[in-house]
Amino acid sequence: MGILRYTVYRLIQAVPVLFGLSVITFLLANSMPGDPVSIMLAETESDPELVAALEAQYGLDRPLHERYVNYMIGLAQGDLGYSLYYNEPVLTKVAERLPVTIMLVASSFVFAIATAIPLGVIAAKNRNQPSDHASRIVALIGVSTPSFWIGLMLIIIFAYQLGLLPSSGMVYPWHSPDDYRFIDSYLGIGSTQVGGITLPWLEGLYYETARHLILPTLALGTLHMATIMRIERSSMIESLHADYVQLARAYGVSERKIMRKHAFRVSQLPIVTIIGLNLTTALGGAVLIEEVFAINGMGRLIITAIQNLDYQLVLGTTLFFGVVFIIGVIITDISYAYIDPRVSYEEDS
Repeated sequence: MGILRYTVYRLIQAVPVLFGLSVITFLLANSMPGDPVSIMLAETESDPELVAALEAQYGLDRPLHERYVNYMIGLAQGDLGYSLYYNEPVLTKVAERLPVTIMLVASSFVFAIATAIPLGVIAAKNRNQPSDHASRIVALIGVSTPSFWIGLMLIIIFAYQLGLLPSSGMVYPWHSPDDYRFIDSYLGIGSTQVGGITLPWLEGLYYETARHLILPTLALGTLHMATIMRIERSSMIESLHADYVQLARAYGVSERKIMRKHAFRVSQLPIVTIIGLNLTTALGGAVLIEEVFAINGMGRLIITAIQNLDYQLVLGTTLFFGVVFIIGVIITDISYAYIDPRVSYEEDS
């Protein structure tokens, strides 16, 4: 089948997966101990009539199966529900927090890919040499060390001991200048000082965003960098020993051309797979990093929802992550045909 038909086929396959995810998540969310209305009203409020009114307002007084049906009807219309804790639609909170997490995840993967692929290629080209041994040690440390521990160590070293980088919070380049007066507090309104050079407001805002991103990017991206580097090394070694590469060498093709044209492109299929899967699962990994660095993204939103028994918010964010993961897997499958000419989804003639 063609790529378009294959894409439609995979999207149809995703429907029962999402349905199963919604059922499991709904049951687990409603099995959490505690009363969300009591948390919303605070422990000092015990008016039975007010509690009953709020339960009726949010549908918490209805049977479980009826609540699930109503939730699925709303979901089919693009309604993720209404947050009890924030007192606003779940979709609004997701739209507010998602850009922050996307910025963090994207920066971490830019770091991971930009460092892992060159290091993996160098290690494969110099197999069993000092550079190869060093890369394997770095990869082993990276995959063995928890991201939150790396984040804490980075804070201790670069924020507290050296005082070079901020340890918490985030500066968002899409916010109004009035939200970030601290940038001008030591320079005067409308400028930022960098190495003795005065930057206009917008450039200063980007500079502060980059400074706040460095530590969480390193903490979240180290694991992915190590994973991608190990797979890149193994895949390149396999490609460099393939028959078609040996034949190219026999014909006198330069080693540089072999690396660039014959070995590198084919060896990227496993890399595409791991990047596609890790990009989606990195949204979950960002939960701990956002807590460590006090970043108000999707991770902290989920933790707040769980702590306050906000069923609708837990359901909405979980289903959102599920949809992102499925879309990521489908895009990864489709991208194979663009990377390796041997892969095709066309029907045999």
